[in-house]
Amino acid sequence: MSDSNQEEYFDRLVDEDALEAFLTDELGSAGSYAVERHAAGHSNETLFVEWGERTLVVRRPPPGETADTAHDVLREFRVTDALQGTEVPVPNTVAACEDRGVIGSNFYVMELVEGDVLRESEPDRFDSRSHRRRIGEELVDTLASVHTVEYEAVGLGEFGHPEGYTERQVERWGQQLAWAFERTADERAVPELERVGEWLEASTPTGHPRALVHGDYKLDNVMFGPGTPPELVAVFDWEMSTLGDPRADLGWMLSYWRDAKDPEPAVPELTATFMERDGYPTRRELVERYEERTGIAFEHERFYRALAVYKLAALGEMFYRRYLEGNSDDEMYPLMEERVPALAERAVRIIEGEEPL
Repeated sequence: MSDSNQEEYFDRLVDEDALEAFLTDELGSAGSYAVERHAAGHSNETLFVEWGERTLVVRRPPPGETADTAHDVLREFRVTDALQGTEVPVPNTVAACEDRGVIGSNFYVMELVEGDVLRESEPDRFDSRSHRRRIGEELVDTLASVHTVEYEAVGLGEFGHPEGYTERQVERWGQQLAWAFERTADERAVPELERVGEWLEASTPTGHPRALVHGDYKLDNVMFGPGTPPELVAVFDWEMSTLGDPRADLGWMLSYWRDAKDPEPAVPELTATFMERDGYPTRRELVERYEERTGIAFEHERFYRALAVYKLAALGEMFYRRYLEGNSDDEMYPLMEERVPALAERAVRIIEGEEPL
């Protein structure tokens, strides 16, 4: 994106004067004020705001999103605000704004959290067997904390409809795939995904535990503090959170966690592999620790892991349709022509027991 286009896009993201007036009403005046965009790979936009001696973070949807989609940031605020003071580490919330007239969308404000998000590698300070093990333990222990929150006690009793959550997941992602196939099937078919979808429908558990679920819980949606040993200090990106089946969260997290024995990644461009190094817990060790801390048995594990990969494939196929229709210039999207069939093959391996836990 050129400098002029970046400036134009920034202007669409925020009216700096209107945001300053809002923050002044909420927090009082500040001696200094500045706004910059944080170009992270999240679905919602993130702005860093210098407010006197404080650094604040504003979360808003991309420009042009519909009101329904824009509601996601308020959902994110609601759950983050409800989890203040619980064992789940989340940023301190400051304020939320439903008035789209301020900066052009709903948005919310939270405090900045200092630390590292582990995307492509581990920080040098974590380069030891003990620290690597602790990264995995902190990750799964925090997921256990999410799933054991007494959600009614923190005001989230009406946050979702846990009954039938898993069935709805299978149905929803099947519909997303069907939408993508309307266009992508003209380029190439992925019959394995239809087979996976049919297996998931036939294998959906008839009942499941109920818990607060994150919806996108994985290593690069959490932050570790600046010190050692590794301490997970914040969980981000709650816009998919609801009340549902905690085992779906666990399956999703595991779909991103690599073991040293694993085959080559289906989508190498988006797959971190550093957790294959000596010291990191295996997937099975993470599951055992999760079960100990929650009392929730990871039954039907092939179903939940295959569901996670099926969802990843559906996302990829949707990206591919958008590329074919000229609705994205993201260089990753055309790669989905080959990456989605590779994901389908991975889901089949899981179903058939060829990619064990």
